[in-house]
Amino acid sequence: MHAHPSVHLLKNNPVPASAVLQHRSEYEKSIALAGQLDLPRHGDQPKNWDSLAALSLILKHTRKTSPVLDAGGERYSVILPQLEALGYRNLTCINLAFKGNTRRGNIAYEYGDITRTRFRAGSFRAVTCLSVIEHGVALDAYFAEMSRILKPGGILFISTDYWQDPVETGGKRAFGVPIKIFTPRDVAGAIAQAARYGLELTGPLQTDCAEKVVEWKPYGLNYTFIYFALRKAKQPAR
Repeated sequence: MHAHPSVHLLKNNPVPASAVLQHRSEYEKSIALAGQLDLPRHGDQPKNWDSLAALSLILKHTRKTSPVLDAGGERYSVILPQLEALGYRNLTCINLAFKGNTRRGNIAYEYGDITRTRFRAGSFRAVTCLSVIEHGVALDAYFAEMSRILKPGGILFISTDYWQDPVETGGKRAFGVPIKIFTPRDVAGAIAQAARYGLELTGPLQTDCAEKVVEWKPYGLNYTFIYFALRKAKQPAR
């Protein structure tokens, strides 16, 4: 049985271990590629950039039977619907905002805390966490839990709000917590925390910025996105 043609194109889509959204043209390219492949697209246009990168990375490192978790995703997130469109069946999304558990096709949407989940150790081959950790997530507990539920060699793909210099948020709050826009120091600190739980960056860390591509209009804030991919060590740390 031949693979969906989209799989070959996405597997060949370059996905560095870390990247910063530099220009509008980058997310426009992601939107165009998703459209070309007849895949769901995110209504918030810049979010197509990190979603498609996560999709490409998952396709490179998993099979259609592999269990995949979207940690802190929403029902309007597209990473799991995109995977479903490409034949994946073992898909779960958890969020504390969900009122109970529901199912849509092959995707289970469950109430759940990403720092303390119900899943057994080694449950997932890949976990995505897109634009979540900036919203008051306790990173030490989060990385400990992500390491626990990932299989050895499994991939954790994270994106977050970002700029190379501190962005003044004026004490504004969103989702019940102070707004945080990560800096290079914050990202490096998060990666160091992850390493304590056997989660290692899969390549060089990219932190340089070009343009503030993202605008959060209700709060009058401008910044961009960064993503980084971590892999759980196949051998436990000594």
